[in-house]
Amino acid sequence: MIDMDAVTGILRDAAREVILPRARSLSEGEVMEKSPGELVTVVDQEAERVITARLRGLVDAPVVGEEAVAADPSLVEALRTEPVVWLVDPLDGTRNFVEGRREYGVMAALVHAGETVAAWIVQPEWDRAYAAERGAGAWRDGTRLRRDPAPTDPGRLRGSVLTRFLAPEARRHVEASVPRFAGVDGGAHCSAVDYPLLCEGSRDFLLFHRTLPWDHAPGALLLAEAGGVSRRPDGTPYRPDQGPDVLGLLNAADETCWKTVRGLLLP
Repeated sequence: MIDMDAVTGILRDAAREVILPRARSLSEGEVMEKSPGELVTVVDQEAERVITARLRGLVDAPVVGEEAVAADPSLVEALRTEPVVWLVDPLDGTRNFVEGRREYGVMAALVHAGETVAAWIVQPEWDRAYAAERGAGAWRDGTRLRRDPAPTDPGRLRGSVLTRFLAPEARRHVEASVPRFAGVDGGAHCSAVDYPLLCEGSRDFLLFHRTLPWDHAPGALLLAEAGGVSRRPDGTPYRPDQGPDVLGLLNAADETCWKTVRGLLLP
């Protein structure tokens, strides 16, 4: 049994000690590109070091952190070779953070035999904490999350689609399908914000192309435990141990919504 509150406390403490003091106060030399278009800051790196050390004090397992993997890509193989692994995204929504926006978060997940068994999302600017444990439900600050079914009429559905990484043909198909829904936007560019919006009813679906495990393992379990559905476009379940060649993830409020969106939005 994992102490769910202890992990929430670790993420909250990292946000309070490392992240919030630097919000809207970064200097130019504290923001870098780790790859073209992908920002990293000294805050990402320091927060990950703090969180990694404290999580290993709870469960002594390998930690697959976003910034550690950027430095050593082979670390992600632990998801396929180790029985228990921590996943950490120390500052999800880095570009938002750099631009002074509030839409960022801190995320962690515990993976056992390739499946997410526990997940945490903290939104520092709003002092919100979400947690989910497989088979035990999803929670926001101690209140149980239960996602209501979405409308069956696609003209009443609202969702977010991140088209940045879509192939041109797939992007054209999505853009042609948008008018059939009540509203489709690009999302918050932050999984730590987008997944809770879906769980709490402000969105009915989320579509992603690139599915890095630290971005999606926490939110996918939160959604599943709230009653929603996270699947690959071919209908297979999402697993964080799937390799980078497995692309696409459609998240929806319920089974009917998933099938409706899949039929309209994807070629």
